[in-house]
Amino acid sequence: MIRHQQIDALALQGFDDLFVHLVADAHLLDRRIEVAQLKSDRIPWGCVLGSSVLGYGTGEVANSCHSPNRIGRRILLCGMDLSPALDWRPPDHWQRLTVIESHAGGEPFRVVIEGLPSIPGETVSDRRRFAQKHLDGLRMALMWEPRGHADMYGGWIGSPVASDSDLSVLFLHNEGFSTMCGHGIIALTKVVLDTGILHIEPDETTIRIDTPAGQVTATADVEDGRVTRVRFRNVPSFALEIDSTIAVDGIGEVTYDLGFGGAFYAYVDANSVGVDLSDAAGLVAAGRAIKNAVGASGHIEHPHDPELAFLYGVVFTGEPANPANDGRHVCVFADGEVDRSPTGTGVSGRLAILHARGEIEIGQQITIESIVGSEFTGRIVETTRLKQFEAVVPEVSGTAHIVGRGEVWIDPDDPLNPGFLIR
Repeated sequence: MIRHQQIDALALQGFDDLFVHLVADAHLLDRRIEVAQLKSDRIPWGCVLGSSVLGYGTGEVANSCHSPNRIGRRILLCGMDLSPALDWRPPDHWQRLTVIESHAGGEPFRVVIEGLPSIPGETVSDRRRFAQKHLDGLRMALMWEPRGHADMYGGWIGSPVASDSDLSVLFLHNEGFSTMCGHGIIALTKVVLDTGILHIEPDETTIRIDTPAGQVTATADVEDGRVTRVRFRNVPSFALEIDSTIAVDGIGEVTYDLGFGGAFYAYVDANSVGVDLSDAAGLVAAGRAIKNAVGASGHIEHPHDPELAFLYGVVFTGEPANPANDGRHVCVFADGEVDRSPTGTGVSGRLAILHARGEIEIGQQITIESIVGSEFTGRIVETTRLKQFEAVVPEVSGTAHIVGRGEVWIDPDDPLNPGFLIR
């Protein structure tokens, strides 16, 4: 076997292209060339060890023992054929799910395209209850390690419920199934339009999505057949409490606002509890403590649906890193999960609180940044009422990106099923 530090080369002169062949029989060659010395912008190159072609391309000759090379469907690395892995299939009794990986504002959104069992229910809330009872192990397998992590998030696409809707979605995270998710709506819209699940129109495409909290309308800006930005009109949002206080173990008295934007959040000024908005560990610890205290207070109610009447998370607010923005949100939700995005439902609830305080007008736009610096914009489209509550209809916008496609496999003999979390 020829050492990978050197190659034996036969240069075919008189042609525009130079082919380089590695062969095992050094006596066939009249010179030896160092890999580092063979460089050309126009070299189509191939490497042969015995009868195995290791690479073919145009550009600088690479060390084939350091990076795989593809020939058709063959992938070879230093004489080892990696391509059988492309055709390998797991046993039939393994569960297989096809997923599209995406994110909105940095927050992951794993969309399951194929492999889900049937989820019955006339409403999305019915389907959420079924999933909670019968499919929680599948949720854990998709969200928890080793296939996910403590801050993973995802969505299950379903058939529409309302006559004018295009699809429905169940949102899932490290603790369970949420009622609404703004970054999920933005990412899901990107996925279903860019991949052709739903038809995309030039310039602008509007779709309606049924969620456990209600129907949400998403409108995508389209350029060259791709979604560039998404804005969505959320369910009616309202402030439930303003400047409430509560004693929190390990912190002391905490002042908070309580708002609903598809889910309930306690809004806390980060400085007031001595937490830095870039300190993820400190935010998780404080968020868990505050969530436990406020959630146990028994003050949370929703005017229409008691299944929405629970505290989903804590939104820490503060000054933006970018002075052009209006604020920074870091949401700690579910079981200590840290949102990388500005939290679309959190922005919705914040708009309702600002309106209740008289600090924002209808149509006035705010820009909120996240712990990673990504931005969502929000504005109030109109006001409405939910029984005894003054409410607003918020519109939130942001961007999303597709980052991968793959299969998730579940081996029933794996002793670590359905998964685990170490944080």
